[in-house]
Amino acid sequence: MTDSDDDLRDWLILLRLPGFSARRLREGLVARGSPSALLRWLARHLDVLDDEGRAWIERPDEATLAHDLAWLAGADQRMLRCTEEDFPPQLEAVPDPPAALFVKGDAALLLRPQVAIVGARRAQEPGLANARRFAAELASAGLLVTSGMADGVDGAAHMAALDAGQPTVAVIATGPDRVYPRKHHALARRIAEQGAIVSEYPPGVPALAHQFPQRNRIIAGLSLGVVVVEAGLRSGSLITARHAGEQGREVFALPGSIHNPLAEGCHALIGDGARLVQRPEEVLAALAPAAMELGAELRARLEGGGGAERSVKPKKGPFDWRQDEEYRRLLDVMGYDPASLDALVGTTGLSPGALSSMLLILELEGEIAALPGNRYQRVIR
Repeated sequence: MTDSDDDLRDWLILLRLPGFSARRLREGLVARGSPSALLRWLARHLDVLDDEGRAWIERPDEATLAHDLAWLAGADQRMLRCTEEDFPPQLEAVPDPPAALFVKGDAALLLRPQVAIVGARRAQEPGLANARRFAAELASAGLLVTSGMADGVDGAAHMAALDAGQPTVAVIATGPDRVYPRKHHALARRIAEQGAIVSEYPPGVPALAHQFPQRNRIIAGLSLGVVVVEAGLRSGSLITARHAGEQGREVFALPGSIHNPLAEGCHALIGDGARLVQRPEEVLAALAPAAMELGAELRARLEGGGGAERSVKPKKGPFDWRQDEEYRRLLDVMGYDPASLDALVGTTGLSPGALSSMLLILELEGEIAALPGNRYQRVIR
């Protein structure tokens, strides 16, 4: 898979093909072998498409494709395809996984163990304070905070992670060049600079109601668990929690006053089996084993090669980093002075995704500490 304009253009034609779902695109790539081969096959079998799809295949909008290619040529802007090794394998657990993601920022962050923090757009101040506290502490403990950049709890969680000196991931329901709500332009710039903005929709796609529930399945799929801070009974956060449960992820809910309508959704989740949590360390303790397993699996995937459509599978028996030579070498290389992730990539030769996973495992084991500015330091014992 190359990054030639022709290859990108073929992908964009397929991603924008009306009536052609991500599932059909993935299946078509497996059957035909490449985007160009799939397009040639579709051109010979137009009967499998509806009228709008046939028109697009016969005459795609060149201005739209040129706009897409121009966006992809921008700094730190990328289309991450399901056929690439660094496409997040966590998403294979999603019932209808995206075929590609448009990323503005650091795409390697998507391979790190993540926790989603979601909640009401009109959250009350106690709920916002809880979102900030959980996000700051979980981010400082090494988990990447992921949310949807919506107003209320989402925005508070992103901001708190950034203020703690840690990256954050925003999964949005528009094209990657759009900001919704508009009030979050400054926040979006900070996320793109220090983390990543992610969308399955191509540039220019506006905010449409049906895209938000679709977006929520990706938030849940990227994360080891979902923390619901405040939510009414009809909140979109409950959709994210439902996706998480269906995908085998942990679901956490903060309790609230029985007189607060925005606590009703959390109480319903707890009644359905979600974990009641009151402190960030409860979330961290519950997710630590899964984070360690994911970190080991991602490192094996990135260093051992493999093809498309791979999924994260549970290992037999617990992973013990002490028996791994690479972990011992990493600690030796680090010494006891603060070191940035970029510096460690240079000294170890490991990929950013594999190294981030290893650092998280060592942090969870109390061997290193995460510092502001994406730096790490060994703990003196």
